[in-house]
Amino acid sequence: MASTLVETIGEGMYRVPIPVPFPMKYVYCYVCQEADGWSIVDVGFRDREAMRAWESAFRELGIKPRHVRAIYLTHFHPDHFGLAGWMQQQTEAPVWISAPDYHMAERVWGEEGIQAGEVAALFRRHGAPEELTAQMEKDMWKLSMRVSPLPVLTVLDASDIVLGQRRWTIVPVPGHSDGLISFYQPELRQLVASDHVLDRITPNIGVWPGADPNPLQQYFTSLRKVEELEVDIAWPAHGGAIHQFRERVSAIVRHHGQRLQAIKALATARVTAYDIARRLFDHKRLNPTQWRLAIAETLAHLEYLVSTGELEKEEYQHVVFYQQPVR
Repeated sequence: MASTLVETIGEGMYRVPIPVPFPMKYVYCYVCQEADGWSIVDVGFRDREAMRAWESAFRELGIKPRHVRAIYLTHFHPDHFGLAGWMQQQTEAPVWISAPDYHMAERVWGEEGIQAGEVAALFRRHGAPEELTAQMEKDMWKLSMRVSPLPVLTVLDASDIVLGQRRWTIVPVPGHSDGLISFYQPELRQLVASDHVLDRITPNIGVWPGADPNPLQQYFTSLRKVEELEVDIAWPAHGGAIHQFRERVSAIVRHHGQRLQAIKALATARVTAYDIARRLFDHKRLNPTQWRLAIAETLAHLEYLVSTGELEKEEYQHVVFYQQPVR
């Protein structure tokens, strides 16, 4: 029997660690008691251990599946989205997601399933060898099997929602995904941050087919937006609560500034995104999923540097190269 160690974070609000088969170990989801039932924020990856954890949490909180009135997804990534179809089957509750990630979910997890091939083609154009891109494509197809059954999604186009019988403002924070949303409660000065701001690691900011071509610029803009909020405590999807929120935001901005300078220094001569990713990351230990994230994040920094004029790019024989401008 799974043990969830449900944490009370406020009146009628609970933080539930749902196990994921990744290094971060858990995704933190939220269960909120409402006047007419319960609402859930994020659901986790489709995995037997995750299902058992949810069943344990429901028993601990005395929730019957039919008591769940709404399921909110902060974004379409599989560790937040993967169990949405299963949870909807259990509860018959509507599943809400932002408009941008509604479309990305259809593109990535829907019947067409075109994303795996598009990612492989994108990374080949950026220097990744055929053997690696083939492994990535196979890995993404396997991943899509863990995001099923797909839920019936409804676009969340409101400005706020009720969680724990209080109104929380929906804060769009694109960067980690185009449609990522956080929830802010001004009286409590709390932020359900999802993957936008994490306590010890930085969220992956990557270039992906069909998404914004300059996600790091998006991310910086979103960080400035939440930095203006009065936040005493932020609840991220991975790791512990963040009590020094603005300091953490500043640390993340510094991290990306340092990464940008390191990448710029590596582009004194013509290089591909794959070349730089090999030098930035411990490439001998990367599995296909980690390679995919490493190249996507390297691309995000390269494209940001192109947008600021600090690097130039050109395509030669179907491969994209970057380098510092020749003065």
